Amino acid sequence: MSTTFIIQLYVFVLAGFVGYQVITRVPPLLHTPLMSAANAISGISLVGSIVAAGGQYGRVATILGFIAVICAMMNVVGGFLITDRMLRMFKRDEGRATRDEVSTAGAAAADVSGNGKR
Repeated sequence: MSTTFIIQLYVFVLAGFVGYQVITRVPPLLHTPLMSAANAISGISLVGSIVAAGGQYGRVATILGFIAVICAMMNVVGGFLITDRMLRMFKRDEGRATRDEVSTAGAAAADVSGNGKR
């Protein structure tokens, strides 16, 4: 084994460990809002992994770069899907009444039935 292979393997394992530790430390409440920023970072990682996979740095760098391209693409696509799902949660449905309309209708119904306080 060459020195280059050992350094590449060391960087790959260290990056995987640090990435795992960072991701597991994010609380679930903050995970979805941070996905938008993480998509940009994953896009940068994708470009770097394409450079690593396409450069003539050796067979190990090409294989690890290819694995990095796959992982970065899964992260980017997953991030966009989760962000889209989050944004759909805040979209108002056309058929549903708003909270103000429901409370106004409920107050009017209570006054008509005589159950309202006077």
